[in-house]
Amino acid sequence: MTSAAAASRPVRVFHSPRYFADIGEHVMPMRKFALVREAIERSGLPVRVVEPEPVSDEDLLRVHTPEYLRAVATGEPRALAESQKFPWSPALAGAVRFTNGGCVAAAFAALEDGVAGNLASGFHHAHADHGQGFCTFNGLVVALERARAEGRIGRALVVDMDLHYGNGTASLLASRPWAFALSIYGNWYKQNRAYRDVEAERAPDTENSWSVPVPGGSGGAAYLEILARHLGPAIDRAAPDLIFYQAGADPFREDPYSPLDLTHDDLRARDEIVFRAALERRIPIAWVLAGGYTPDVSRVVEVHLGTFVAAVRAREAVGAAGDHER
Repeated sequence: MTSAAAASRPVRVFHSPRYFADIGEHVMPMRKFALVREAIERSGLPVRVVEPEPVSDEDLLRVHTPEYLRAVATGEPRALAESQKFPWSPALAGAVRFTNGGCVAAAFAALEDGVAGNLASGFHHAHADHGQGFCTFNGLVVALERARAEGRIGRALVVDMDLHYGNGTASLLASRPWAFALSIYGNWYKQNRAYRDVEAERAPDTENSWSVPVPGGSGGAAYLEILARHLGPAIDRAAPDLIFYQAGADPFREDPYSPLDLTHDDLRARDEIVFRAALERRIPIAWVLAGGYTPDVSRVVEVHLGTFVAAVRAREAVGAAGDHER
């Protein structure tokens, strides 16, 4: 992705109307996925929206237990089927197949094009045998396992910039020494609950998952400095063939769960730092939406649109620099 021709190609993003399930009035509005797609298509930037295939049982069973898959498919036992805090329905059981299929498709597109995205959220809290925090299946790890099974990658890194610590991803990677996670967060998340005071108690580091709490009240300068200080070393340690970027909208200062003081400009700067760090090293990067609970959903859409814009700009900048060097 360093030539002008490559930088001018549309960025592939994945979305389907089948991502939506009617879960009623909910703090996590599933309709936002379509709103983000519409905003991206109106942006005038080069984009190709593609509908993915649903994820297969074979893909899910590399990561999740058969008992959990049956619960999500059938709704029974109901407590397990709703462990991610969504009301179960056949429509929901189908929707999460497609959103996770979008993760697989985005990973493969990034490996081919350098950068791609999946316009869905709900992944990093999911554990092998249950869901948490609006995350049913862990599409990040599902996609990485599929890419590894097909010989597309050997090593991988998840860069998690959601407001909440990616506890499900960390639990799954504990048995996968070839994959790493960097989680930079303002809320710790455990036992299906968020904890705002990350200075009182934080998630522990593990061999391949690094926990970086951001103190409450931090503004853009502090947040971006923390990211810049940890991102490069994480990439160097992981030596990944692919990066998955969990681009959270919930660190935004207007989000009811956020103790951080971050503007739209701060979050766009964050996104560009992540994309440029990957693309300058010629590491493919796929991103997913994450979080975002501001009551005015248009404010959440603006954050997610900013992630797409940052991806396009970073690709263009790295491509132009590469052409100049030659």
